Amino acid sequence: MRAIVIGGGVAGATAALALRRIGARVNVYEAYEDPAGDVGSFVSLAANGLRCLDSLGCLDAVRDAGVEVDRQRMWSAGGRLLGDVARGRRESDTLRSVTLMRGRLVAALREAAAGSGARIVTGERLVRIAETPEGVTAEFAGGARDTADVLVAADGIWSTVRGQLDPAAPAPRYAGLYCVSGASRMDGVEPGVFNMTFGRNGAFIHVTAGGEVWWSAQIADPAEPDRDGVGDAQWLARAAASYREEAVPSAVIAATTRLHPTVLMHVADPVPTWHGEHTVLIGDAAHPVGAGQGASMAIEDALALAAALRSESSVAAALRAYDADRRPRITRVLGTAEDNRGAKRAGPVRRRLRAAMMRIFVPMFYERATAWLYAYEPARLAQ
Repeated sequence: MRAIVIGGGVAGATAALALRRIGARVNVYEAYEDPAGDVGSFVSLAANGLRCLDSLGCLDAVRDAGVEVDRQRMWSAGGRLLGDVARGRRESDTLRSVTLMRGRLVAALREAAAGSGARIVTGERLVRIAETPEGVTAEFAGGARDTADVLVAADGIWSTVRGQLDPAAPAPRYAGLYCVSGASRMDGVEPGVFNMTFGRNGAFIHVTAGGEVWWSAQIADPAEPDRDGVGDAQWLARAAASYREEAVPSAVIAATTRLHPTVLMHVADPVPTWHGEHTVLIGDAAHPVGAGQGASMAIEDALALAAALRSESSVAAALRAYDADRRPRITRVLGTAEDNRGAKRAGPVRRRLRAAMMRIFVPMFYERATAWLYAYEPARLAQ
């Protein structure tokens, strides 16, 4: 089987690795020269994503690139503890959530994909795909062409392929949140704990990593900010102003030594068309989920797709099986993600009500309510 993968990020690199496991010949095309470069901030992988990486043989490399995080603590704007739970796992899971810079995750996965025999080409931007009964052809801006039995679109929330599969596909839109992130130097932050404060103007996350404190200020703003001409000092000032009334977030922001690129958060309505006869969307190209599950869901997708291609009699049948397998789970995760975004955008009355409910809900029901997410077991692919 010949496979083209569009996108060399988390979804694309994992798809290449999984497809190599079933014996496919894989070419990966990435528009950027360095897809592991300075894009975004840190990401987290939950137990469900880590099990997938374990089945692909690259769990240790990803662990080495980040830090393990054992607990998640949720705090009110006034500093009251709302819940203390296992981070990204069931209490009984031996796997611990891993937090790492996005670039280091992409680099580890891309190295594993290349080591497995996948060919990775950077600086090639897709402009058109064309399906025939025999396969699919991809055309690139520089004039290159490639043909394959299956094309895997792992080209993110701004996917080119999604619109070519379905011109009526929903377009991404601003989610009412943007993230100013950075690293600080300070004492007194307990290692191994992912802290989330539900502040007056959004949610604030901080966690220790390699002698630093990584933080992300998710700021609620109904008006999409203009990033043109806005420098680090201005973004830092906006974050400080948004969390000036929250003691711990204010202290973390004040100790900042460097900033990561500011990110505007986007969402999209459910994408009705995930595949053609020889073309399929995975990861954010099909379902930008958020909720700390974006990377893990993309990794799950890659294994599920490879398993379907291994098991079914034709590519078209495999893509239908993949859709039927993944869509119910993704739909449920999307509902959770929207609830999380709503909590971060909540006004003062709703925020206080939610805090009161969390103090009751988290100790009694959190483990049971999230077990379906973290207990996922991926298909095992042949070496």
